[in-house]
Amino acid sequence: MQIAMIGDKLVEAERIDSAYLDYGMFFGDGVYEVLRSYDGRVFALEEHLARFKRSLKEVDINGIDINIIRDRIVRAYQKSQIANAKIYFHITRGAGPRDHAAQGLEPRFLLLVTKIEDWREQKNKGISVMTAADTRWKRCDIKSLNLLPNVLARRKAQKRGCQEAIFVDENGCITEGASSAFFAIFANVLQTAPLTANILPSITRQFVLEIYKNVGLDVLEKQIRVQDATKADELFIAVSSKDIVPVVKFNEIDISGGRPGKYTKLLMKEFEKLVK
Repeated sequence: MQIAMIGDKLVEAERIDSAYLDYGMFFGDGVYEVLRSYDGRVFALEEHLARFKRSLKEVDINGIDINIIRDRIVRAYQKSQIANAKIYFHITRGAGPRDHAAQGLEPRFLLLVTKIEDWREQKNKGISVMTAADTRWKRCDIKSLNLLPNVLARRKAQKRGCQEAIFVDENGCITEGASSAFFAIFANVLQTAPLTANILPSITRQFVLEIYKNVGLDVLEKQIRVQDATKADELFIAVSSKDIVPVVKFNEIDISGGRPGKYTKLLMKEFEKLVK
């Protein structure tokens, strides 16, 4: 008899719920997206679906109709009646016996619609961040479920009173945040790392790079060294669930006098116009 144990209960392996055999749980084998709504309108749905489709292709999960995914998102969001919501969804390779190269699995879909966390107070004050070694796999351009390094970095940051961890590669260059894109402003130049295989093509990053000219900034897509970040005039992160968030303390060093900077506040206003 093949045996499974759930908590302290022994059961026949053939009788356990397939949710316990999901490849997302076994291997982190799946991809996900997070988007949000503003005042009853889902924002950047097509951009998120395009990235999701690319992630599915990169991890070889096939047979997914993006039109069906779009319909599920819209139906679930409308049913929720949450004006400002966070919408999370993922697809895993499927469920079955634990086998690295199993074939013929049916992909499994999960979606959650929840109230968005209110970050207005923290955005007005700015947040503290700390750096962490980037120990993630080499395909961070795929929005996969493999997030243990991100989890560990964020837990370490929270223990130190920081709201985000900023990953640094072996060359001392910043890649991105544990759950965000990272930006620095030097004089009137907005700088962020170029997109490579070790950086997620952030949707919010994409929109920041569409509005920077509106506030009088130039842009430079170039890696930022940690020591340069400490000398920046302004720093901020960008993430779908929180938009643009000023960074006022970086590794215990005050940035922009410990207050949100001029250009960051202007970008926040421009982003508000964009979503409305």
